[in-house]
Amino acid sequence: MKPLKKEDISQEVFDLYDYYAHNKIDRRQFVEKLSIYAVGGVTVSSLLSFISPDYINTAMVKPNDERLKSEYIEYESPKGGGTIKGLLSKPDEFKGKLPGIVVVHENRGLNPYIEDVGRRAALEGFITLAPDALSPSGGYPGNDDDGRAMQRQRDRNEMLEDFIAAYDYLSNHKDCNGKIGVVGFCFGGWISNMMAVRIPTLGAAVPFYGGQPNTEETAKIKAPLMLQFAELDTRVNAGWPDYETALKANNVEYTAHFYPDVNHGFHNNTTPRYDEKAATLAWERTMAFFKEKLK
Repeated sequence: MKPLKKEDISQEVFDLYDYYAHNKIDRRQFVEKLSIYAVGGVTVSSLLSFISPDYINTAMVKPNDERLKSEYIEYESPKGGGTIKGLLSKPDEFKGKLPGIVVVHENRGLNPYIEDVGRRAALEGFITLAPDALSPSGGYPGNDDDGRAMQRQRDRNEMLEDFIAAYDYLSNHKDCNGKIGVVGFCFGGWISNMMAVRIPTLGAAVPFYGGQPNTEETAKIKAPLMLQFAELDTRVNAGWPDYETALKANNVEYTAHFYPDVNHGFHNNTTPRYDEKAATLAWERTMAFFKEKLK
C-alpha cells in the first residue's frame, strides 16, 4: 500500500482528531469513528499512525544545537505544590541582556514540539522558558495520550499561575532585560490571552488558536496582541467576534491573522495538520512582533 498523503485525508478526519485531541471523545470512540474512513485499502492503524505526532523526525532545532545553551531549570509552583520544570534556552554567544519569551504548551505537557519551539525562538535572539505544567504530577510522560489525561487532572487556573511564575522567573534572570512576551498554542493560546489579562507589564502576547477571555477580563489587557487563527478551526473561532468587540471597546492594540484553508494546530509540524506555508508566515510575523515590542 502506498504511503498516505495529506490530500488523501478528508477534512472529517482532521475534525475528528481535533475532537479527540481536545478530550471531546475518548480513544475508543476516536478509533471507532476513524474506522468509517478506513476504505479503499486504508486501514485504521495506518490512519492512526499517519495523523499521530512524529516527534522523532521533525525537530527544526536539535536539542544539542551548538548555537544555543539549553538546560532544564526549576522554579516554585505557586498553587500546584512543588516545583515546575522548564526548558531555558538562549543563544550561546550574546552580549548584554536579552528580551524573554515564555513558551506555553498545548493540553498535553511539555512535549518535544514545544521544546523545539522554545529553541527556535532562542535562535532569534531571545531567552526563552518553556515550562511543563505537568511537573507537579511527574512531568510530561513521553506520549501525548497520557499527557492529556494528566493535564485534565490539573486545574487550569492553577496552571495559569505556574506560567505567570515563569514570567516572574525570567523577569529576575540575570540575562533578561525585563521585557517579556508570551507565545502559546491551543491551551497555551488561552494561557497567553490570560497572561495578558493578569500581567499589566507583559510586553506582548501571541496566542495561536487560543480560547478567549471574557469581556470583563479583556478590559484589563495592556499588552499588544498578535492573534493567530486557523480558518477551519470553527471551534475556537466562534469566540472571536465577541473578543474583537471587547478589544476595540477597550482600545487594546491588536492584530489578528486568519490563515486560509488550515486546521487548528497548523503550526505544529509533527502532525499532518501542519501547513508549512501558513506556519512559516505566522512564525515570521510572531518573531518580528516580539522584536518590535520587546527590544
